[in-house]
Amino acid sequence: MSDKARILFDALDLDRDGTLTRAEVIGALLTKGPTLAAQGVIPVWGVGGADDSSALFDAADQDGDRLLTFEEFAAVVDRRFGW
Repeated sequence: MSDKARILFDALDLDRDGTLTRAEVIGALLTKGPTLAAQGVIPVWGVGGADDSSALFDAADQDGDRLLTFEEFAAVVDRRFGW
């Protein structure tokens, strides 16, 4: 799994509990997404709206528990962003 996935996961984990909720993913990508893209953490085309962020969460939540572990998250973003 990529270092970029870890950086992105940590940036989105607003409460620092080691998992991501849908609200964290949506809120953090909306507020931090442009900065993360400018820093090269995510591609510019990876910054979208709430619907895009929600779809990313759904794609990653493989076990349906409404929480993303780093492993679930990284598997999707590594593939989606081509890392």
